[in-house]
Amino acid sequence: MYKLIAFDAYGTLFDVYSMGQLAEELFPDHGQALSLMWRDRQIEYTRLVTMSDPSPNGSKHYLPFWELTIRSLRYVCKRLGLDLTASNEKRLMDQYAKLTGFSDSLEVLKTIKSKGLSTAILSNGSREMLATVVEANGLKPYLDKVITVEDVRLFKTAPQAYELLLKNFSVSKEEILFVSSNAWDALSARWYGFDVFWVNRQGHPFEEIGEKPNYEGNSLSKVLEIIC
Repeated sequence: MYKLIAFDAYGTLFDVYSMGQLAEELFPDHGQALSLMWRDRQIEYTRLVTMSDPSPNGSKHYLPFWELTIRSLRYVCKRLGLDLTASNEKRLMDQYAKLTGFSDSLEVLKTIKSKGLSTAILSNGSREMLATVVEANGLKPYLDKVITVEDVRLFKTAPQAYELLLKNFSVSKEEILFVSSNAWDALSARWYGFDVFWVNRQGHPFEEIGEKPNYEGNSLSKVLEIIC
């Protein structure tokens, strides 16, 4: 049914909230708030960059995801009244570079590859940071390609971002299953024309606009029930 299983990276294969423990160590009683607000501001910046100049040649406001992540951290610390020293900023960003993968990420990719299917990451992340986190979690042998929106200088949810899968693989939209834990990402991929699996780990309701995902499960391993 599908020839390519494509995954979002941050929040889907890698736990963006695994930063919470270090954040709590550095800023007692603020770790959870910092982690949540950091992620929200990071995504908000990607939307501002893309929506403010959705040019086919890329946004003139484009900054690499790594840079947006640093600036998001700085903003949130100011917002929370936290003193972000250069040393603590480096510790947090070093940790972000090697985020912990979810417990089932490696096994899911291994199983998919054993079925003879192609696998890919399609991410807002910059090339270097994706290479680092993929290597740190041992996923590289089980991914055919790691695709970054750097190539179009527009972040998801821009259609040009999802089109990168068609440019990198000789498949049709109908032959791709896109997997994401981010509801906004699942929604926009569905709008683009992909079949979508939404990894809903927290049991949240889906968005009130657009089409529902084709599939939904509370863990990444549930994807295997669709393709195996």
